[in-house]
Amino acid sequence: MRLGLITGYSGAGMGLPMDTILEAEKSGFDSVWTAEAYGSDAITPLAWIGALTKKIRLGTGIMQMPARTPAATAMTAMTLDALSGGRFILGIGPSGPQVVEGWHGVPYGKPLQRTREYIQIVRTILAREVAVEHHGKEFDIPYTGPGASGLGKPLKSILHGRKDMPIYTASISPKGIALAAEIADGVIPVWMNPDRWDIYDAPVKEGFAKSGGRKSKDNFEVAPFVTCVMGSDLEKCRMPVKGMMALYIGGMGARNKNFYNDYAKRLGYEAEAVKIQDLFLAGKKAEAMALVPDKLVDEVALVGNRERIADRLKAWKDSPVKTMLIGTGDINTVRALAEICL
Repeated sequence: MRLGLITGYSGAGMGLPMDTILEAEKSGFDSVWTAEAYGSDAITPLAWIGALTKKIRLGTGIMQMPARTPAATAMTAMTLDALSGGRFILGIGPSGPQVVEGWHGVPYGKPLQRTREYIQIVRTILAREVAVEHHGKEFDIPYTGPGASGLGKPLKSILHGRKDMPIYTASISPKGIALAAEIADGVIPVWMNPDRWDIYDAPVKEGFAKSGGRKSKDNFEVAPFVTCVMGSDLEKCRMPVKGMMALYIGGMGARNKNFYNDYAKRLGYEAEAVKIQDLFLAGKKAEAMALVPDKLVDEVALVGNRERIADRLKAWKDSPVKTMLIGTGDINTVRALAEICL
């Protein structure tokens, strides 16, 4: 089992748990991952981490596609990859309509089509076999639409990128998982129950079939976020996970378009997902948090004392998942997980 460490995105202040990150690298963690929402970006902290580490891989979980053109993302990825000695993993995702339109000020559009074209353009840039020319439904390069000067020309990157740079997408919908399995190197679910591989099995196989033989379980990875809270008080350990899940299931999206709420229903918690959303959107956040089932927390997270966590890890080791992206800021938890898993 490979382990990654999630650092997430900032709150009101910016900081990085460098002691924990350095311990993760020392303990044998494979990767460290940053994120972005509508505050700190994913790349600046990852560059900082890259300068202070030597071998741990550097992943974005995720860079928001609507925030950058494919070319801007490719430029950033190639630059950080080169400076870090080939350690970069490009994780991208569509974000959600509230952030895309409310923060970035661009239309949400069709995220699956955008993902397909985005990855195609980035891979063309990395390969440098031809100048970039793409005229699709989402992207027009060189641009020929309204306001175009007519002077745009296809270009190759000056910087030589790594053709085989891994690209992951953040997806939890069946269509998104299938697309990732078809065209990406991995998928990053926000949570996952290792005992419910059936949720992923059919979409992954569908994606492999559409890849024309290019993709298989040997070159595709499901790498879920897994929050880990280690301690002797089980209920206390569950609380931060419940808070996060209440926020996502209840409020991370509009009532009729919340991907996390839909995902909770597919995990088997349809009635609870409806009630959590109703409470959260009514401003009753504490009640929504209290309604997150203990069973759901125990299925998707690692909580409790070391022995309990080690026992739950057996299910992960027996699943097709080979990489867990661990959410923890506790250095002792990093050490314990490394001892158990690595």
